[in-house]
Amino acid sequence: QVQLVESGGGLVQAGRSLRLSCAVSSSIFSINAMGWYRQAPGKQRELVAAVTSDGSTNYADSVKGRFTISRDSAENTVPLQMNSLKPEDTAVYYCYAYVRPVYEYWGQGTQVTVSS
Repeated sequence: QVQLVESGGGLVQAGRSLRLSCAVSSSIFSINAMGWYRQAPGKQRELVAAVTSDGSTNYADSVKGRFTISRDSAENTVPLQMNSLKPEDTAVYYCYAYVRPVYEYWGQGTQVTVSS
């Protein structure tokens, strides 16, 4: 069982930055892939960024060049650095973990609101 706890959300003006963090209850090296998803009101949940156990990353086109996902093995967290935020980035952001073969885990979510 993997527990995920997000933090760092809040209200920010467009153009500013926020740093989300996902605290992981087990070693991040035991997890095959981790990511951040988001869900805006009335929209489907979508992948924002992901990182695999070998360090490969993947980003949604809408956040490429602005968001950076990483793994902090010392703190056992998965941060998401979000720069140049836009109003359309407003959503609830969820941390996600995948452990082979079929295990998926989600955090409770953290609200990010970007004002124009």
